[in-house]
Amino acid sequence: MKILLATYWSIPHLGGVWNYISQLKRRLEELGHTVDVMGYGGENTYIQLSGSDKVIPKERWSSYIQSILKKDSFPKVYQNHLVEYTEVQRYTYELAAAEFGLDKYDIIHTHDVISTVALDRARPEGVPLIATLHGLVSHEIRHQLQTIHKSPTSALARAYFDQIERLGASSADVTITANDWLQQILQEEFGVPEDKFEKLHYGFSIESFLEKQARSTTIQTPPNKKIIMYAGRLIELKGVDYLIESLASMKDRDDWICWILGEGNRKQHLQARVTAAGLHDKVLFLGKRDDVPVLLKLADICVLPSLMDNQPLSVIEAQISGKAIIVSDAGGLPEMVDHGVTGLIVPKADSASLQSGIETLLDDDAYRKILGEQAREWGMQHWSMEAGVDRLLEIYKRFVPDS
Repeated sequence: MKILLATYWSIPHLGGVWNYISQLKRRLEELGHTVDVMGYGGENTYIQLSGSDKVIPKERWSSYIQSILKKDSFPKVYQNHLVEYTEVQRYTYELAAAEFGLDKYDIIHTHDVISTVALDRARPEGVPLIATLHGLVSHEIRHQLQTIHKSPTSALARAYFDQIERLGASSADVTITANDWLQQILQEEFGVPEDKFEKLHYGFSIESFLEKQARSTTIQTPPNKKIIMYAGRLIELKGVDYLIESLASMKDRDDWICWILGEGNRKQHLQARVTAAGLHDKVLFLGKRDDVPVLLKLADICVLPSLMDNQPLSVIEAQISGKAIIVSDAGGLPEMVDHGVTGLIVPKADSASLQSGIETLLDDDAYRKILGEQAREWGMQHWSMEAGVDRLLEIYKRFVPDS
């Protein structure tokens, strides 16, 4: 099969979606399929297609889009900057896809609602469209409209992104979700028919990860201290503020340090909180790292205190590494961790409960190790990329039976 994997987001980008797309492409190619990846690049100034030198600059279509998307014809688009920006980017993406040519693909597989809406409009008749949704864009936007994108027209923007969510989740031939949580919201809140869905968790390249884990690192582990580790984007929705708050309450203990891995718009704020709490020698910001698998091997406890999440890569990697993990009860996280068996689940935005969970694992070595061992046993079976891609190909072959 000739397959197009498409995302509205930049490629490459930091986060689990790009990691999954990269691993999926590699596995499909190992099985003999031809795979291209389409996404934005150059800080969203052009659209690119992997395997091709051709890029389409955004300005190529700017005049045409402006001639169609006129202010007097579509005044509401221009009442909110976020809506205006997204509409222009979405139509640019759609026109670029048409210019690249979609008729050469046997199947198109999108990975967010915006690219799904765009490519559903651009795809030639007879080319099937599969969508894997990695989260709720509408819910994340609602949160941003109360914080970084607050404006008098926030209600208009909310209605716009709700409609994008609804269209993106219902316009593909099959909509894949990784868990019951996401499917339930799309059905109950956005009215997407139940027969649109397939539940398929992400596969993960376990063998490749374990090979990376066998490498060395320059990071030194301090003696007689257990390592608490957070790995992910440093944004508000990941709940790292609550981790720092819980660690501040454990300041007098001398048996731990915390590594915070990743980058994001919250980094300076978080660093300031750490300094203000007098934790600068206990909480270390290690930035974006290429040796995350090795650092996971050195860690004792992994923490993900998200306020909203779907099926994050950091949990998968912690499980494969055999680590006890503490997650919040947000989104799809409770479907990834069996409380008291493969990890601990605490209420989101609750630093006291998070502190209690961390201290439980610091104080009970045997329990911590049992949770990690059981997490690894479950993860090795559950996250197989080979099994996940086999199931995905079964879906593809409904529409391309002779492949």
